[in-house]
Amino acid sequence: MSEKLTAISDLWWRVDLLNSDILEEEVKAGVFDVRQPIYPLLALNLRERRDNLVSTIYALEERAKAAQVAA
Repeated sequence: MSEKLTAISDLWWRVDLLNSDILEEEVKAGVFDVRQPIYPLLALNLRERRDNLVSTIYALEERAKAAQVAA
């Protein structure tokens, strides 16, 4: 079980890295509003990756909780 929690923790760390990368791209472009047509494409892609990763993490956390209840 500890290995699963470590993996989930590592994934949250990666989300933090993606958040930093998104902010860096926004600062470079001087655009922070995702609705702006000049919002950086790389930041959009990073946001999508981050959101997908967060969804995956939530699913893994639910599986870990279910496994813990079943044990």
